[in-house]
Amino acid sequence: MAVNFVNNNGFIVPNEGATIQTGNRSYLYGDGLFESIRIINGKAINLNNHYQRLMKGAKALKMSIPAHFTVDFFDYKIKELIHKSEIKKGGKCKISIDRANGGTFFPETNEVSYFIEVYPYEANLFELNSRGLEIDLYSDLKKQINFLSNFKTKNGLHYVMTAIASKERKLDDLLIFNDQGGLIESSNSNFFIVSNGVLYTPGLEEGCLAGTMRMQIINIAVKNNIKVYECKILPQNLLAADEIFLTNAIRGIQWVGGYRSKRYFNTFSRKFQSFLNDFWENELQ
Repeated sequence: MAVNFVNNNGFIVPNEGATIQTGNRSYLYGDGLFESIRIINGKAINLNNHYQRLMKGAKALKMSIPAHFTVDFFDYKIKELIHKSEIKKGGKCKISIDRANGGTFFPETNEVSYFIEVYPYEANLFELNSRGLEIDLYSDLKKQINFLSNFKTKNGLHYVMTAIASKERKLDDLLIFNDQGGLIESSNSNFFIVSNGVLYTPGLEEGCLAGTMRMQIINIAVKNNIKVYECKILPQNLLAADEIFLTNAIRGIQWVGGYRSKRYFNTFSRKFQSFLNDFWENELQ
């Protein structure tokens, strides 16, 4: 069995034990950002969009990013790990940017370190779930709309508690409210609803994650002359929808089969999953 490797700020080591340093600010304070990236045919896909979001998030967190942290730098480092870990088909990668060690809540420096890990994944291309997901709403915590809402920060307790609640309720996932009563995302995905052939998804101003797969689905819709609106979505919109599907960078599209007593189709989910795979098969040739 192939051994997976990680890159801890320039040092490549087997992923077989402790690899982060003591005093890591991400571990202590959630002082960092990350990106989850899908690997297809042994190649990290959509890297430029992940990189752009990572850099915008680092700027928002007032981190000092070295000039050599370019998209080509991370592309090379990821390829190095994929090759060393012998991932030839499907896989997933996570890039972390953490503020350097030192200080307590007030950091001693705004310099950063990076951490990259890769793992094999059971599927090479994106696969649609055979059984529709069962979802509901999570109202114990509301996500605040602020200048960090669109980024993948290491402060993920809101998503953790949502995921735990969904399992306690024997559901596949729950949708999260923002602090103004709009539904914005699930524990691990953006979401779209389909009504009368039109796509609707929460706008970034609503505080949802600026998902790279969300962006790609919007672009695919526009390319195929399918109307898509970014807007506020309320619980009653779920009941009026014909379809609901979740999107994230690793799984692609997951269709929802039911919300409470409401049942849904998966016509658009299947169509977009096909568009998605066709796009990446062409891109990776």
